[in-house]
Amino acid sequence: MKYRFGEKIRGIRERKKITLKEVAEKAGVTESLVSQIERNKVSPAMDTLLVIAEILEIDFEYLFREYKQKKTVNLVRADERSRMVIKETVYHQLSKTVDSDKEHGIEAYYVEISPGGESGSTVYGHRGQELGIVVSGAGEFKIGGELYHLKKGDSISFDSSVPHVLSNTGTGMLKAYWIITPPKQFFNEM
Repeated sequence: MKYRFGEKIRGIRERKKITLKEVAEKAGVTESLVSQIERNKVSPAMDTLLVIAEILEIDFEYLFREYKQKKTVNLVRADERSRMVIKETVYHQLSKTVDSDKEHGIEAYYVEISPGGESGSTVYGHRGQELGIVVSGAGEFKIGGELYHLKKGDSISFDSSVPHVLSNTGTGMLKAYWIITPPKQFFNEM
């Protein structure tokens, strides 16, 4: 990947009315090299770039701002979602973790639970936090020794390390959005 910060260096140098020659002399490099850096013709050694930034009093954050904003995006189209059925529950994958920072990633699902069905475990939990939002139907959420009745529009968030189960206690389908962080990579486990 080629970084394009040369224009920024040139713009600041010109605003400060410092010549290419002055920057080159202070940095201990040739005037030609500074010119090539400003025209994005060469990528300088890190120590050279640091010296030039110091001479011109440029914040490194400013030089690389665009680079930091270019991140991988993962689009999951509605007709291409992974889908998994476990007993009376259908899981539709809404997101996939795309970066290497699993600790701060998220995983999201659209969950459909048939009457009498459930999702989760009364035996074990897992590391992280969860947020669920009921979009239709009614159910019960058990976590530890507590029981919560949920209906359309209710949301619940909790520490995932405690065993938890969402059960459909209604007569129609229970539908909810479910978000987990850090990702369990649920679809990768199956």
